[in-house]
Amino acid sequence: MAEEKRKSLGRGLSALLGESAASAIAAVTSATLPPDGAADAGAPAVKGLRLMPVEQLKPGKYQPRRAFDDERISDLAESIREKGILQPLLVRPIAGGFEIIAGERRWRAAQRAQLHEVPVIVRELSDREALEVALVENLQRQDLSPLEEADGYRRLMDDFSHTQEELAKAVGKSRSHVANMIRLLALPDPVKLMLEKGDLTAGHARALLTAAEPLKLAKDVVDRHLNVRQTEKLVGEAGKAKVVNGGRPVTAKDADTAALERDLTNSLGVKVTIRSLGKGGELTVHYGSLEQLDDVLSRLTGS
Repeated sequence: MAEEKRKSLGRGLSALLGESAASAIAAVTSATLPPDGAADAGAPAVKGLRLMPVEQLKPGKYQPRRAFDDERISDLAESIREKGILQPLLVRPIAGGFEIIAGERRWRAAQRAQLHEVPVIVRELSDREALEVALVENLQRQDLSPLEEADGYRRLMDDFSHTQEELAKAVGKSRSHVANMIRLLALPDPVKLMLEKGDLTAGHARALLTAAEPLKLAKDVVDRHLNVRQTEKLVGEAGKAKVVNGGRPVTAKDADTAALERDLTNSLGVKVTIRSLGKGGELTVHYGSLEQLDDVLSRLTGS
């Protein structure tokens, strides 16, 4: 069953990225070294696998990770001291050395463990392939924070015109998972910071997406240590209690309106809210920067 899943993912990656990038990901994710980190003479050779001095390697400019947790790197360094590096890094040649496409955290931990060499797989990759491989390899290994994962999907869609369905197949996720993660990017920056710090989970954040005042409710969630179900209830109660001009209560959103909000949010990449006001209503597009606004206008006008 596991072998069938790997083959299915391999076909999905080839269709999404092309054979060169897909084979690079397959090589680095399937290559497992013995506990001492050295190549096993009895194992099948992996194309491009070699030991390389750590000083010859440079961080990748397409690294999807925004921050490296110091404690996790220390834990990984301790594991490397005991067992070595069990999965090689993926690198490509550049002027003056080699650029890390996948495995920068292992490289940092190896230096902390005072290793002089690390196992790498060398592949010739274009800039486009390097970005796609870096994103997809991290997404497959579930080694990113929720916002890093969401931004990875967004970049793959915006830069390379991949669809949510294609991405879902490539990384072994459901389409709804990809869509829900991308929606997190529509949250206000202070709420996203709470998510990055771990004060909120992705489940909390998804519940807050439909709130009229997500930051206010997010602070309430953190202060009261609410779980996801309690957060969903809080958001629902806040929606029912909201009033409009003249003290008239806002009608609760029906399933079709909520679904339309989600579809518009996914299409525009920013939060979109729809509010019914009698015979008419309001459609609000939220943006966090002028760059986001420019992107929304480009999407709406098709320019």
